[in-house]
Amino acid sequence: MKAQALADHLAENPVDDEYQPLSTYFPDGEVNLVEMTSEDTNAWKMFFYGAVNAKGVGIGAILISPTGQHYPATSWLRFFCTNNTAEYKACIMGMNMAIDQDVEELLIMGDSDQIIQQAQGEWETLDVKLIPYRQHVEDLSRQFKSVEFSVHSSFS
Repeated sequence: MKAQALADHLAENPVDDEYQPLSTYFPDGEVNLVEMTSEDTNAWKMFFYGAVNAKGVGIGAILISPTGQHYPATSWLRFFCTNNTAEYKACIMGMNMAIDQDVEELLIMGDSDQIIQQAQGEWETLDVKLIPYRQHVEDLSRQFKSVEFSVHSSFS
C-alpha cells in the first residue's frame, strides 16, 4: 500500500526542468561510527546480535581480525525462544568462531545490556532458562588469554 501511495504521488507531481535538488549540509555526514580502540594490534573484535519475530529466530556474529578481515556468520534457530536466548546463542556462536581461529584476545560487543552485564558477572542471571547459556559463555571465556565485553548500541 505504501509503495502505491509513493507511485501515485510521483505520477501527480512530475519533475520538470526547473527542479532543483534540496541542498542539505550534514557535517561529518559520512561518519557512521567513531570508536576508540586500544593500540593493541593482537585484539580481535566480535559483534553479535540475536532477533526474534513472527517469522522465526535469527542470530548473527561477525569476527574482525586486527588487520580488518571480517568473518561473518548467520543462522536461523529451529526453535522459538526469547530475545535474550537468541542474544546468548549469537554470542556463543561468535565466541566459537573466535576459538576456531585461535584468537587469544577478544573484545565482544553486543547491544544487549543484560547479556553483557551478566557475562561480565555484574548482574545475576535470574531466569533459570538463561543460566546454562551464561555458564557456557563463562566457560568459553576461559579459553581466551583475555576477553572483554562491551555494550555497543549502534545496532538499533
